[in-house]
Amino acid sequence: MFTPNRRLVLTSIGAAAALALAGCAGPYTVSADVSSYGNWPADRKPGTYAFDRLPSQQQNEEAAKRQTALEDAVKGALERAGFTPAADAKSADVLVTLGARVTVYDPVPWDDPLWWRWRGRLISPRYGYVGPGPWGWRQDPFFDRRYDRAVAVLLRDRASGEALFEAHSSNEGPSRGTEALLMPLFDAALAEFPKVNPKSHRVSVQAVR
Repeated sequence: MFTPNRRLVLTSIGAAAALALAGCAGPYTVSADVSSYGNWPADRKPGTYAFDRLPSQQQNEEAAKRQTALEDAVKGALERAGFTPAADAKSADVLVTLGARVTVYDPVPWDDPLWWRWRGRLISPRYGYVGPGPWGWRQDPFFDRRYDRAVAVLLRDRASGEALFEAHSSNEGPSRGTEALLMPLFDAALAEFPKVNPKSHRVSVQAVR
């Protein structure tokens, strides 16, 4: 609950946050849960790649923009794994298919019997309420909203169409995240290429703000 000195408290918090952001510029660590599948031939080099787009991702303007953002985010990870861009899709050794999603969770305090993660405020006029009654969902400050951010990469042999390597990478946080978060998630997904490990495990990578 806010005290009578709310304005002073908020000002102090804002100043501290600004200092923290100034001090956090530069490299930082991103951790993600990764699982991978496939059977990349032991004697096969990474080779060249091209992106594989569905017709809708080629002809729909908004879908094309989203796909371009994913492709830009994964290029560095592919190159660090040993791949190089092909002149065109017809000459590439592998075709790369990408996916990404953000899932929102609104757990309520009583989901956890000990309320460990409950950080609700008794009074918060900033937030509205959605749903019947005074204890509506989603914008209710009693709810600890979490975002699950995930990406997926599929590498297929262009000539045969065989799926050779598939990887999924995800993490969660209190915000949706920006497009910049896609890069470290793709880095984590391809960090162990060509090794596969279907069991979900933690991978940490370096990123730059």
